[in-house]
Amino acid sequence: MSADIFLAGMRRIAGAVTVITTTGSNGERRGLTATAVCSLSVEPPSLVACVNRKTWVAQFVRDAGVFAVNVLSHSQESIARTFAGHTPLAGADRFSSGDWRAGRTGAPVVAGALASFECRLGKLIEHTTHVILIGEVVETAIGDGDSLVYLDGSFSAVPRQQPAA
Repeated sequence: MSADIFLAGMRRIAGAVTVITTTGSNGERRGLTATAVCSLSVEPPSLVACVNRKTWVAQFVRDAGVFAVNVLSHSQESIARTFAGHTPLAGADRFSSGDWRAGRTGAPVVAGALASFECRLGKLIEHTTHVILIGEVVETAIGDGDSLVYLDGSFSAVPRQQPAA
């Protein structure tokens, strides 16, 4: 099987758009846009995030031992684009897009996210080009808005369904 056909198939899976963030030992912030995030367990609360091993996030989280997963709303598409490298901003300068604060763990959390999960690194598993971060969730913040998803190379909104009356 070719990598191209595999990638084409994976692009058919809609994914919630997140920005995974952490800080280095010197306090320098790093983040990246990702869709490879999912829940792992409720007891204890934990999640899985997959990132390329060559990224600063993968390198910093090893030392920091903490990271945050910020689930973006549709109104935060510019943040997603910035952290995906679609703008000239790089490194810590990317945090000029959005309203960021240090969370309980010290990992950057963005205001207005649909949800933010602050995690302690439970385990880091290396697999080919990526690392799998297993995070033990220590804090969750819930926001509001329409979901931002990535599908077939484009960002899209998924409106929130109103409960049936």
